[in-house]
Amino acid sequence: MFQHFLAAWSFPRWICLSLEITALLYWRGWILIRRTRPALFPGWRLGCFLAGLGFLIIAIASPIDTFDDQLLFLHMLQHFILMCIVPPLIALSAPTVPLLRGLPRWFVRPVLGPLIRAAWIRRFFRLLVNPRVAWILMNAAYIGWHIPAGYELALAHWQWHAIEHACFLFTSILFWWPIIQPWPSRYTFSKWLLLPYLLGADIINTAISALLCFSGRVLYPSYAEQSRIFAITPLADQAAAGALMWVFGSIVFLVPAMYITMKLLSSPKRHVLMRRIPTH
Repeated sequence: MFQHFLAAWSFPRWICLSLEITALLYWRGWILIRRTRPALFPGWRLGCFLAGLGFLIIAIASPIDTFDDQLLFLHMLQHFILMCIVPPLIALSAPTVPLLRGLPRWFVRPVLGPLIRAAWIRRFFRLLVNPRVAWILMNAAYIGWHIPAGYELALAHWQWHAIEHACFLFTSILFWWPIIQPWPSRYTFSKWLLLPYLLGADIINTAISALLCFSGRVLYPSYAEQSRIFAITPLADQAAAGALMWVFGSIVFLVPAMYITMKLLSSPKRHVLMRRIPTH
């Protein structure tokens, strides 16, 4: 059974082809930018982008995806990868400029050029990555798709399942954008606002995780009806899924919050301000 589980890889042709093309575009753009701005795009940025795509393939093509309708634990692991691993890796790679530079000029100038220069598109993108909007969108997607009605809809129809995954990935990239602030993004808000931003997301994740862990009944009926590929009861599977979300989700939200706090407390501006505060 375990060997059957490990062998259950399925590579969606058009998705894998799209990811291969995306990787080549970023790699080409990364090489071109390195000629003039090598300090902005060291090798680790390329590594982050490729790692992000690699984890995306694991989420949608590995046994995690094959058996996510039989084990809630695997489905939550898939959601964790799509929301908390792939998006920050993509944001760390600062993908905007390399992807644009990777495209052929004959396509960028006449087709994308007018769109990139359009004021309304720039305003719309700034709206999407506004911390308030990004936080609401990500958490709304997280809550909406994890309530039983939304979850069962995704399990019952592959089209809705694909939309669910797209929602998780897209809104999570927006969520991580203000935290990582990939070049050439510029933000003017106080970095202190990132602390309630991250802690608020962690509270929501903790609430949903605790509900899964401590509920005395199976919250998603489909899992109670499925045949089990491992010797684990539906309720134990649900508790394991909640524990995974709780532990790893908290790490992903709280570690950046602690890093930002230490960075803010050790900033030169704060030391200058503290010296100016009278002690009597």
